[in-house]
This record gives sequence, structure tokens and C-alpha cells, in this order.
Amino acid sequence: MPWTRAILRPLRLCLGALAFVVGALGLVAQEPVGRIAHLLELDGAVGPATADYLIGGIDAAQQAGAALVIIRMDTPGGLETSMRAINRAILSAPVPVVVHVAPSGARAASAGTFIAYAAHVAAMAPGTSIGAATPVAMGGFPGIGGDQQDDRRPAERTRDDDAANGEASDTPENDRPAPRSPTNTSEAKAINDAVAHIRSMAELRGRNADWAERAVREAVTATASQALALNVIDIIALTTDDLLRQAHGRTVDLAGSDHVLDTEGLEVLPQSPGWRTQLLATITNPSVAILLMVLGFYGILFELFNPGALVPGTVGAISLLTGLYALSILPFSIAGLALILLGLALILAEAFSPSFGILGIGGTIAVVLGAMLIFDSDVPGLEVSWPALAALAVASLAFSLIVARLAFVSHRRRVTTGVEEMVGLSVKVIEWSGEEGHVMAHGERWHARAATPLAPGQTVRVTAMKGLTLDVAPLDEENTT
Repeated sequence: MPWTRAILRPLRLCLGALAFVVGALGLVAQEPVGRIAHLLELDGAVGPATADYLIGGIDAAQQAGAALVIIRMDTPGGLETSMRAINRAILSAPVPVVVHVAPSGARAASAGTFIAYAAHVAAMAPGTSIGAATPVAMGGFPGIGGDQQDDRRPAERTRDDDAANGEASDTPENDRPAPRSPTNTSEAKAINDAVAHIRSMAELRGRNADWAERAVREAVTATASQALALNVIDIIALTTDDLLRQAHGRTVDLAGSDHVLDTEGLEVLPQSPGWRTQLLATITNPSVAILLMVLGFYGILFELFNPGALVPGTVGAISLLTGLYALSILPFSIAGLALILLGLALILAEAFSPSFGILGIGGTIAVVLGAMLIFDSDVPGLEVSWPALAALAVASLAFSLIVARLAFVSHRRRVTTGVEEMVGLSVKVIEWSGEEGHVMAHGERWHARAATPLAPGQTVRVTAMKGLTLDVAPLDEENTT
């Protein structure tokens, strides 16, 4: 019947659309998920910005359903606090993390060694190196990195390097030189803590714990082939594709359970740092942090000299707080910070108590010395650049010279305030009677006295000021005397 067709036709269309949607959903469900790998780049010193980038990248990979996270690493080391934060993220990651020391010529020194040991799979490209993980204590804050001075004799270095490389040595074990002892209790605590940390990760990942301890205590290093022979790493791979090919089918410990890596055919997606990471990397640069602090100080100082200008004070306050924030998350020396504060105080004293440049020059020297000492140059990435030091010196010295010049010029000028300014001032008589009357000075009515009678409207000169009474004399009489 016609009415039946009118009802059944829309119903068929709806059922057909529903079947199409269900089929499409079925196809989507049958497609393999997580067929991507996120690639993160660690190129440079390990610091707060690096930790923020890598930790955020691991979280983003989990949310995107990635099957793997690859960290391509080339680092000289960095801060222990940032390294430990990265390691915590790797050890607790629900996604397998592969660290690849690449490209050829890269290194995983100091903090990079710890990160490589934390990875589920550690790989190196040919022509790379790993090791030298001795902690560097700095102002109460630990760092991992820096070039370690090797004070062993050549023969001792040869025997130790042979042992590190897995080669046989004809020197009895008891005759080999013992590792250099820590110089103080703090250094011993830092080294022992670092040893415990790297050995725990070596045991968790089934890697060479003894070599890891030597990398911390004796700063030994190894090439890619040596590291593979010593069971320090798992794979030698030149490219990312080669890495994925060799990692396929490996079993790793993921969150306490065995996980077989399925890396065949993964699409590698590079992940760039976000604006927050880039901003953090900029302000935590030691040179930028110091310049922000000093710029903020000068901005607030200029605002005090010119109340209501607003711009110097606003910019100065923002710069000072940003610099202090950067300093709060960077390890610094108390002595260096004290020198900077002393230098700024001397420059401030020069502004309010001009000493013709003596205090300003001393403050400039203190600021530059403090900037040189506030960060330890042995920790990679914490060096204050020479251009930044030169900028600090020029700015501080220029400010001191400007203040000194203003003081010198004002010293030679005529006094414009106080009693000294009133003496010699020309004023007009308002009213006069006998030897007393009133005069107009600076728009104000003053009581005045004179030795001779004066007439209203007459111009006279102030010869002295006693309390609130002015001694005046006619101009012609003053010229006569």
C-alpha cells in the first residue's frame, strides 16, 4: 500500500545508515592502535627546561596512544635534580622509552649516562661515547657533569682503560690503584648516592652495574662498541629506522610486567618543544637570569628617581621577579649571590650618597665577580657568557659615571634651596614702616628688616636670613658697600 511504502522507505534508509556507521566503527576498531612513535630531542645540557620538555613529551605520548618514545640524546651532562626528574618519568612511564645516543659524534656524558641506564632500551650510534658520570657539588646543590681532571699516571690510565673496555690486563686486581677518595663528607655522600641510583637502574634493566659504578667513581667512558660489549647498552644503531628494526621483538619490563616491543612499521613523529619549554629554557639560561636581575634592579632604581614614570618600575619589577624565579630553580653559590647584592648596594649608595665614582666602581667590580662565581663552570650549561659579563660591567660602570658626573656638576652650581639660596635674592617691598616691613620672595610674603627706610615697590636684595626674618638692603647701597 502507498502509506506502507511511505513509512518503510525512510526506515530502510535509517537502517542502512546505521549499518554503515556500525561497519565503519568495526573497521576502526580492527585497525591497530598506537602505530606511532614520538621522537624527542635532548641536545645540550640537562636542565629544568629539558626536564619539562621530556616529561611533557612522555605524558603526551601516553595520551596520544603512541607505542614508543624515542629520546635522541647528545648531552655533556647537567643538573642532578633535572636528571632525576627525567629518570622518574621514564621509570614510571606506561610507554616504553628508548634512548638513542645519536648522531655519530654525540655523547651521553655524566647525567646522560644516568638517563641511558634508566631507559627501557639503550642504544648508541657508531662514533658516540658514554660515561664520566662523577657528581659535581656546587654551593650545596649537586650537579652531574664537567670535565674531570685525571691525575693518574699513564700506566694506571692504560690499565684502567683496558679494564673499562673489557680487555684483559696483566696487572693483579689488588695492585690496581684504588679510586680517588672524596675530599670531604659532602662529596662522599653525593658520590655514594649517585652510585646507588645508577646501580639500582642497572639492576632493574639488567645492565652492567659495576661499570656504571666506575663511571661515577672514576669517571670512566666507553665507545659504542665497548659499551655494547660491556652490556652497558643494548643496541648499536646508526639511524632511527635501524633502531626500530633491532628493537622489534625485545622484551622489556614495563610497569612491573613483561612487554614485547612491536616497533615494526611505526611512524616516527618528531615532537618540538612548546612555548612554555622555550620560555623556561630562555629564562633559566644563567646569563639571561643574571641580566634580568640586574635590569630589574636598575628599573626600580630609575622609578625611584622619577616617581610616576611607571615604565621603568613595571619592567624592572617583572624582570627582577623573573630573574629570581630562574635563580630559585638553578643551583647557585651563596658567595656569588652575596657579591652581587653587595655590588648593587654599593651602586645604590653611589646614587644617594655620591662619592664621585668610588662606590660605583667598587659595586661594578663586586657585581661582575659575583656573576662569575654564582654558577659553577664545571656543571655543563651553567656558564655565564663573557658578553653577558661585559654587558653587566658596562651598564654598572656607565650608571656610576653618570651619577658621579651629576654630583660633580651639581657641586659647582649655585645653591637653589635652603638659607643659602635666599641670600642674594632680589625681592620687592610690599609695605614698609621705619626699619621693618614685608617683602615678596618666591610668591610668599616675608617679614624683613633694613637699616634704612624703604618704599613699597622698591627692589631690594636679601643680605641675611635670621629665622623667618630677612635682612635686606637697597641695591645701590649694597653696591656701594
